[in-house]
Amino acid sequence: MPKMKTHRGSAKRFKKTGTGKLKRSHAYTSHNFANKSKKQKRKLRKGALVSSGDFKRIRHMI
Repeated sequence: MPKMKTHRGSAKRFKKTGTGKLKRSHAYTSHNFANKSKKQKRKLRKGALVSSGDFKRIRHMI
């Protein structure tokens, strides 16, 4: 059986950390910033970790 191919869309969106967790970026960061508060925009800048429920599925794609 051949090797499984990497899901290229997922590979561009998620990065593996040193401890093996998956890092992701926040949604709602592309436009309409006039409607968002300063606090919301500041919090959206930072990355976040993938939730435990999605971890297994995304790990297989990468």
